Amino acid sequence: MNVFLQTFNLSATDRADAPTIAIKDSIDIAGYATTAASRALADAPPASGHAEVVQRLLDAGWRITGKTNMHELAFGMTGINDYCGTPLNPQDAARIPGGSSSGSASAVGQKLVDAALGTDTGGSVRGPAACCGVIGLKPTFGRVSRHGVAPRATTLDCVGPFTREMDTLIRVMTAIDPSFREDDARRDVSQLRVGVLSVDADEDIATAIASAIKQAGLATQTIELALLKDAFTAGIAVINAETSRAFGRLVESGKLGADVEARLRAAAATSAADLDAAERVRRAFTDEVDRALDQVDVLVLPTLPSLPITLEAARAGTPVIAMSSLTRPFNLSGHPALSLPVPTGYSTLKAGLQVIGRKNDDETVCAVAAHIEARLAQSV
Repeated sequence: MNVFLQTFNLSATDRADAPTIAIKDSIDIAGYATTAASRALADAPPASGHAEVVQRLLDAGWRITGKTNMHELAFGMTGINDYCGTPLNPQDAARIPGGSSSGSASAVGQKLVDAALGTDTGGSVRGPAACCGVIGLKPTFGRVSRHGVAPRATTLDCVGPFTREMDTLIRVMTAIDPSFREDDARRDVSQLRVGVLSVDADEDIATAIASAIKQAGLATQTIELALLKDAFTAGIAVINAETSRAFGRLVESGKLGADVEARLRAAAATSAADLDAAERVRRAFTDEVDRALDQVDVLVLPTLPSLPITLEAARAGTPVIAMSSLTRPFNLSGHPALSLPVPTGYSTLKAGLQVIGRKNDDETVCAVAAHIEARLAQSV
């Protein structure tokens, strides 16, 4: 169960109590190869410099303990990696850890580090966070620097943190995003309005989300997003085209895992017409979300429509694309989105409650999540 691809102690401080953080292996750390957990990139040269987010963490006094494992090339949702090993799901070792930021979620869930960075192109922070029972944030697209992050060109991908508590997540965001307003993220939001999205999810998941919102004591109203399913499909077309452009050349290396090779071959067939249609949906869905957020302050919905499947089921070919049905649309639109673990009541596994906010209002997303976290802690 390989969580770390490499371990080390990188710090700009000698403080013994410095907070610790791990970095996904699609993010550059000077002197270490960025292999994206792929045999096809195993011979990549060491990065010549730190990604901007890494340098900011060091400048803020964080101690980097290693690079984390991931679903190969960040192109998968299970977290299974037969080359580097599959990270442990700390909630249930028999289940998938989620992908692609599997090692980052696992490291935080196992309390190996205080925090970790991942990347999220279709749910790759929020999905593993929900699987592993931790918090994960996808910031507003473009707000957190992607300099030194693979793939270099993207209209979907965001660097985001994993933590076990909202207080720590806010501290990470303060370090990696110079525009992040910490006071706003810690303010009282008990009077804000919450839009509860009507979505397809298992009854136990829906019940867990409804119970958490009720305990939070926030004013709610039901919201419908008619284009949610179309946005999911469009998001798949965009990630396929962009990942094919970034990594399609590696198919001929013969060194890719079978699942990623198959996905890249299929992705290469994405046509210009597919992308044109996806971009039309992007514009329409973004407008629809913006209009919904004119009525309420945040939207809430499940992160995953069901609990994570078992490793055995995943290896047997159980389809997993629906795992991202509730996360991927918000990569397409670019809105900030956070997954918060909430109790299911019938199981030791926690469900993910997803909070969506207005663009560049990541602080309110964090403040609402912190409010829900605090209310749930009071009820334990």
